[in-house]
Amino acid sequence: MKKTIRIGTRNSPLALWQANLVGAQLEGLGYSTQLIPITSTGDILLDKPLYELGITGIFTKTLDIAMINGQVDIAVHSMKDVPTLLPKGIKQTAVLERASFEDIIVTKSDFDAAQDCTIATGSLRRKAQWLHRYPHHRVVGLRGNVNTRLQHLADSDWKGAIFAKAGLERIDLLPATYQVLDWMIPAPAQGAMVVVAMENDPFAIEATSRLNHFPSQICTQVEREFLRVLEGGCTAPIGAIAQIREDALQFTGVLLSLDGKERLITTEEIKLGNFEGFGRKCAEELLNNGGVSLMEQIKKELAK
Repeated sequence: MKKTIRIGTRNSPLALWQANLVGAQLEGLGYSTQLIPITSTGDILLDKPLYELGITGIFTKTLDIAMINGQVDIAVHSMKDVPTLLPKGIKQTAVLERASFEDIIVTKSDFDAAQDCTIATGSLRRKAQWLHRYPHHRVVGLRGNVNTRLQHLADSDWKGAIFAKAGLERIDLLPATYQVLDWMIPAPAQGAMVVVAMENDPFAIEATSRLNHFPSQICTQVEREFLRVLEGGCTAPIGAIAQIREDALQFTGVLLSLDGKERLITTEEIKLGNFEGFGRKCAEELLNNGGVSLMEQIKKELAK
């Protein structure tokens, strides 16, 4: 009998869309698949910001457990939600071709940044970068799946809310009233989808590795290495983007204080063939130029 690959996914509309895409691509290669939606802790606990919950990989932990327990064979994630160190026994098998990595602000009317207003986001990175640029604004927390966050915006007196463009595009919810924040450095691996499987499952590994997009794998690897070295297990306002330009790899990384007043940024370029260890090099450069003390400050503030 033909083996069916059981695909674990969160049950939000975006997560289901992503899992269905992976399923369709595997089916196109001749494999049989089955989607198994699982509710994650991050989808249940919506009354606190993610950084206050104190759980690494809050959106991926439930699926990791399901895979380890044999309930599913693979899991599909938004790569920016995945911890930089995977649980023992689980390995990354594919990064799908990256979509847009841009952040956008969705507004309900004409937006004038010169005016005082309230902006919503559940991300420390977005909040810090927004306040760095617009220190006169107020930033409030926003949690929930994409549909829920859009509804919260519609029901509020906020001027706008910040989203990842790729998420809204994927489930056809990108409104007309948005602006691309081309000055905002995205989360490492934003816009990318990743597939993981158990290290002792050669069938799932072989099947899903056929979906890997190597340029996207390179860029996200550099960004996530930068994040891993910089954060040291601490949630912090960190952004990173790597892009391939012909035979070169261009990288920009940023670390900010929680209030956005301090910002450390690095921009580097290397030959594409030298990408191994590049993320670490960029992170160490930032740490040696004020990053160590800024990270210590962030950790103290988050511990309060």
